[in-house]
Amino acid sequence: MSPSLRVLIVDDARLARSELRTLLAAIPWVDCVGEADDVPAARDAILREQPDLVLLDVQMPSGEGFDVLDGLETVPMVVFVTAYDQYAVRAFDTNALDYLVKPVEADRLRAALERGRARLPVPAAPVAPHATRDLLGADDQVFLRDGERCWFVALGEIRKIVVDGNHARLWFRDQNAVLARSLSTLEARLSPAMFFRANRNTLVNLRRVRAIEPSLGDGYDLTLDDGSQVEVSRRQARELRERLAL
Repeated sequence: MSPSLRVLIVDDARLARSELRTLLAAIPWVDCVGEADDVPAARDAILREQPDLVLLDVQMPSGEGFDVLDGLETVPMVVFVTAYDQYAVRAFDTNALDYLVKPVEADRLRAALERGRARLPVPAAPVAPHATRDLLGADDQVFLRDGERCWFVALGEIRKIVVDGNHARLWFRDQNAVLARSLSTLEARLSPAMFFRANRNTLVNLRRVRAIEPSLGDGYDLTLDDGSQVEVSRRQARELRERLAL
């Protein structure tokens, strides 16, 4: 059986929320897990309900929909729903799932939700709570913001994460942006099967490594898929050899 899609509605207009809830109620595989009418309430609801997808208004008196996502450790899929079509380019630049202009058409909404449903992970066999860690994998995504520029980035797209002051700079696609998290905080949440601490200042996505060469000082030089290089310190070289059976 295909999984249900857990959806949260975020809109400052009561009538708009009511109309969206009515449209969602007509789709049997959608579970509307709640509503929020401003930025703080939306952030709280996302953290509490952990929805698969958010129907997110762009302009609210308390701020923009982008403000809801800013600073979340991981973000759900997002379909922007707004009366203002001038935000469409910016929304699609972030790699949002879709952008719907009010009044929302039922067929258009269903099509967007079907794309979201198709992205849901296949349920895994249940395991004992102590047998796994709450780690983030390649399909989890973060929301990055640099001024007016915003991106939804799947962790699997990130090549490397480098210390930037008290925060971390993430390198992805042909872009880079700062996330307000320390490198140590990110390392504790990221899957060790994917991200490796290459040196004091850098985490590297092992899936993005294309070449490994010994370096002076008994370390390694890693060449990533964009041609950039990352140095593996002597201290970390042994762990890399064990990890990759070098």
